[in-house]
Amino acid sequence: MEGDRVAGRPVLSPLPVLLLLPLLLSRAAALHPDELFPYGESWGDQLLQEGDDESSAVVKLANPLHFYEARFSNLYVGTNGIISTQDFPRETQYVDYDFPTDFPAIAPFLADIDTSHGRGRVLYREDTSPAVLGLAARYVRAGFPRSAHFTPTHAFLATWEQVGAYEEVKRGALPSGELNTFQAVLASDGSDSYALFLYPANGLQFLGTRPKESYNVQLQLPARVGFCRGEADDLKSEGPYFSLTSTEQSVKNLYQLSNLGIPGVWAFHIGSTSLLDNVRPAAVGGHLSTARSSVPLGRSFSHATALESDYNEDNLDYYDVNEEEAEYLPGEPEEALNGHSSIDVSFQSKVDTKPLEESATLDPHTKEGTSLGEVEGPDLKGQVESWDERGTRSPAPPEVDRDSLAPSWETPPPYPENRSIQPYPDGGPVPSEMDVPPAHPEEEIVLRNYPASGHTTPLSRGTYEVGLEDNIGSNTEVFTYNAANKETCEHNHRQCSWHAFCTDYATGFCCHCQSKFYGNGKHCLPEGAPHRVNGKVSGHLRVGHTPVHFTDVDLHAYVVGNDGRAYTAISHIPQPAAQALLPLTPIGGLFGWLFALEKPGSENGFSLAGAAFTHDMEVTFYPGEERVHITQTAEGLDPENYLSIKTNIQGQVPYIPANFTAHISPYKELYHYSDSTVTTTSSRDYSLTFGAINQTWSYRIHQNITYQVCRHAPRRPAFPTTQQLSVDRVFALYNDEERVLRFAVTNQIGPVEEDSDPTPVNPCYDGSHMCDTTARCHPGTGVDYTCECASGYQGDGRNCVDENECATGFHRCGPNSVCINLPGTYRCECRSGYEFADDRHTCIYIDECSENRCHPAATCYNTPGSFSCRCQPGYYGDGFQCIPDSTSSLTPCEEQQRHAQAQYAHPGARFHIPQCDEQGNFLPLQCHGSTGFCWCVDPDGHEVPGTQTPPGSTPPHCGPPPEPTQRPPTICERWRENLLEHYGGTPRDDQYVPQCDDLGHFTPLQCHGKSDFCWCVDKDGREVQGTRSQPGTTPACIPTVAPPMVRPTPRPDVTPPSVGTFLLYTQGQQIGYLPLNGTRLQKDAAKTLLSLHGSIIVGIDYDCRERMVYWTDVAGRTISRASLELGAEPETIVNSGLISPEGLAIDHIRRTMYWTDSVMDKIESALLDGSERKVLFHTDLVNPRAIAVDPIRGNLYWTDWNREAPKIETSSLDGENRRILINTDIGLPNGLTFDPFSKLLCWADAGTKKLECTLPDGTGRRVIHNNLKYPFSIVSYADHFYHTDWRRDGVVSVNKHSGQFTDEYLPEQRSHLYGITAVYPYCPTGRK
Repeated sequence: MEGDRVAGRPVLSPLPVLLLLPLLLSRAAALHPDELFPYGESWGDQLLQEGDDESSAVVKLANPLHFYEARFSNLYVGTNGIISTQDFPRETQYVDYDFPTDFPAIAPFLADIDTSHGRGRVLYREDTSPAVLGLAARYVRAGFPRSAHFTPTHAFLATWEQVGAYEEVKRGALPSGELNTFQAVLASDGSDSYALFLYPANGLQFLGTRPKESYNVQLQLPARVGFCRGEADDLKSEGPYFSLTSTEQSVKNLYQLSNLGIPGVWAFHIGSTSLLDNVRPAAVGGHLSTARSSVPLGRSFSHATALESDYNEDNLDYYDVNEEEAEYLPGEPEEALNGHSSIDVSFQSKVDTKPLEESATLDPHTKEGTSLGEVEGPDLKGQVESWDERGTRSPAPPEVDRDSLAPSWETPPPYPENRSIQPYPDGGPVPSEMDVPPAHPEEEIVLRNYPASGHTTPLSRGTYEVGLEDNIGSNTEVFTYNAANKETCEHNHRQCSWHAFCTDYATGFCCHCQSKFYGNGKHCLPEGAPHRVNGKVSGHLRVGHTPVHFTDVDLHAYVVGNDGRAYTAISHIPQPAAQALLPLTPIGGLFGWLFALEKPGSENGFSLAGAAFTHDMEVTFYPGEERVHITQTAEGLDPENYLSIKTNIQGQVPYIPANFTAHISPYKELYHYSDSTVTTTSSRDYSLTFGAINQTWSYRIHQNITYQVCRHAPRRPAFPTTQQLSVDRVFALYNDEERVLRFAVTNQIGPVEEDSDPTPVNPCYDGSHMCDTTARCHPGTGVDYTCECASGYQGDGRNCVDENECATGFHRCGPNSVCINLPGTYRCECRSGYEFADDRHTCIYIDECSENRCHPAATCYNTPGSFSCRCQPGYYGDGFQCIPDSTSSLTPCEEQQRHAQAQYAHPGARFHIPQCDEQGNFLPLQCHGSTGFCWCVDPDGHEVPGTQTPPGSTPPHCGPPPEPTQRPPTICERWRENLLEHYGGTPRDDQYVPQCDDLGHFTPLQCHGKSDFCWCVDKDGREVQGTRSQPGTTPACIPTVAPPMVRPTPRPDVTPPSVGTFLLYTQGQQIGYLPLNGTRLQKDAAKTLLSLHGSIIVGIDYDCRERMVYWTDVAGRTISRASLELGAEPETIVNSGLISPEGLAIDHIRRTMYWTDSVMDKIESALLDGSERKVLFHTDLVNPRAIAVDPIRGNLYWTDWNREAPKIETSSLDGENRRILINTDIGLPNGLTFDPFSKLLCWADAGTKKLECTLPDGTGRRVIHNNLKYPFSIVSYADHFYHTDWRRDGVVSVNKHSGQFTDEYLPEQRSHLYGITAVYPYCPTGRK
């Protein structure tokens, strides 16, 4: 039997842990189906009932299982590739949505699976047999070496064998032959629980399923794989979760990769009696395509990178893959925030991700571990790479048979609290393991600025300090990251530079500089332009034996970026300190490194650190051993893009007599890079000369530069860990008359040079080019190069002059602002009485009255740039202080009432006249006689905040709560009460109970219990004939009972938009409104324009002539429209001959609409009222989706979402001259838009993940963006594209020119967005 064969595998003799790790990677073949854990009814498996959404009866475990921090005794197995500790909700509530679910879930393959009609089976059991427990133990021990003594006492197995995806039944269509087999095993020893997911070779034939809610919209959602704890107790926040997949490719690679070294086998630590904030993946395995190379110890493997790679079975080679192509991504503290992880099998879980984290560190659960420095075994030279050599790979150890998976390990030695790893063979130091301090009361992660790389620590609730040893030890600055919530671009994009774009990653957001700019994203400067530095210098020095103190003297630096020259001037340093500082060129040399000329493959300091960093220097002079410490702190860029820096100098320097000059020869020094730290140590000679006197001295300098990095983005694997700074010219001078100390250096940054290279160097790389100082040098072949003026300048590159953006209009200063031109840039300043909005370009009116500066008994009058206060009637004073007028016999209410009545007599006056009671007191409820607004007031007549109500709504209740009144029950309520009494109080799921709204009226949609059998009713509850639906569809019922109105208002589900350009998008049964400010999304002003219950609105377009919006409804199988005018009603214009109308396009010139039907496989047209309908095309179409019209040139374009042969076609508007435009290098062209201004046809492809454009004839094709998520629909406006995205469930904007993401809007309601269109305040004319 299979189980006997599994149980009888031979066991190898003990192997040292570190030696075993590389061996595990040499497994060549993927998991064979026979190598799954034994299953079948002969093993005691129970069989889950066939069906589409079945759930097992509760499985009461003989031994409880720990999942996260909780202990569970019950398990449920579901058809849809999922196990839970509680019964499942209806599948529509979780199958079609991304992770996490709102209930506990263990998901080896969460998708819409259907085992009806014998299409596979689902088996499950609890098992305590030695064969199963032994195999599970061997897997766990291999993946978690510090759990070498894990001995499970029980296991739970669930197997999905040859199961199929849910498919709609179509006449004459056979079910798909794609079937999946996979298995989940949960093993526990009573204290710790582990999960094993197994995917045999060829076991995943379908990678996702189509959501039911999309009806006939042919989209496929990749399967979700991972774990989640479920909602938190307060039901408002997500609990911890761990997500492995988000794309089809990442799902496919589940059986091609592994975190155990066996393709298709994955292991996870999922629960413990000790603290376990989140699931922890095994960290022994690696990239199977580089199986012959050892795992770089101390580095965390990027499964995200590996699983997003495209591995086809035809070309997947587990041996012969270029090792340089493998990408590695270190686990970082920021990746462990908030207990959530939703990255594609990256295993950088947001709570605990560290390299080999279960391999060589102290186990908080077992209190045992293995010190890498104490492992016995053969010499590991060549198998273990140092931190400084992580870009190289070493030869692989010999192959080992898969049966070697289960060695019998010896008990590891006790792990000391703070143990240093032994040095690497090259003698370089290896960072020490770190202490784990007690939990901190606040949830934050503290990263100290220690200069080593690739090292992360366990994170838990509380504070952990992580870092590596500092070779200076004097910098106490701490970088702190808040772990309260994951930060996203939506709320934090303003932290990025104006010249950067913001990108969301699984664990947070990062900023990236736009094209032609460089920096770290939060600070970006134009390439090739000169840069300036302003700062202050303070010092407490002893020069020889003389103390010298100075505070905040000026520092200015000027840098020529295109040849690496940096000039620094420090004024008013008192003698003798200024003369003694001559040899300390590193004070100005910092700016040389920061803006050094970059050689190919290298980056200068500003590209990494931006404008926020700390530079520490410790200099020891010889032979006197005087020591000085210098700290330079960069504090960002000012509004004119000048770098701000503070310098502090402390210590002792040798005395240098007056009139001596200092000379330093050109030099080269190595800079070592690791995570957020750069270090360098070197020695320099300098000579002091005066006349015939020439003396040579020296000093040794240690430098340490610390800065913040964004660890959420994938790390670039090719970036060198060591770069060489070449300083070709060094100059130092002090002028006693000017009292100015000057430094000048010329710098290049590049790779480490072994010997001088006689090959000619391109002038761009050594600064010998003839480009203007405000131009970028572009290297060509050999010594050829071209010059291009930097951003903000114009000319031929050899000669560049400043471009006056203020004069040409190429600026972003808004109304009520003044544009001030600056060299290479400009600045916006607001006029008097205005202030900047958050975008720092738009000036908004300052309402001083909102600051409540006046007395409470005064009225504030705001004027541009100022305001005034005036005491109200019944008071006297200057408005800032008001005193009741005791001479008046009127109350304050009566005084204000008389004053307002006098003002009301003036034409056009709209003053509020206060209402007083018989005693002259303010009535608690005040209403404006002209506007209809109402609000509550206190006894002094001041408005109670939050009580104002708009016209037509119910006025607020002011004063004590009213006594409850009982209205008589309505017909609906009486009928409901009678039926409930008849049913005995609790109806069955299939029994009808009338649904009533809050006012007791019948809701328009009525359904049989929890079934899908629904129908529409009129206001009396009578069924509307012809509306009864079948399962899977919902009738579109329109409310028949009008809400109470004070005066005519729009329908309650229609909110008219304001004037201006805005986007309309469809989301289920709603049409959303998203206004634009220029091209920026005004997310705060977004709202619902129209709500149609029971609809699924897909396509949408706009008629600019009549201000009418049109849409398709795949649930109602209709095409409808509604005016954007106040009080307009929706109107159905096509209601027959449709099955799945999707794409829709409006020709506002010919008054014609065009649409696609993906089930009828047709493209049709009709006039805008639905008349003169005709079929344009009904052949050679498989899944027509998007459609676009060019009314100026008379062309029609559409996409065919045919997986076998996707294409984009065109024809004339009357259906003539049909031809294929694009049919190569496309996958799933969902969205299509035609820009009448640029004459470009552009599409968003959910298969290739690209946004591309072409000319109307199919030529000039180019890629705008190549890393979309899952786009559905797209529209073009101005210099941006806006598309809806099914992965983000939002609207994403992309810049046309740079191709970068600029913003996104995520509606509060989490569901898929479909169509999108732009609404102009005019009809675009375009150009021919």
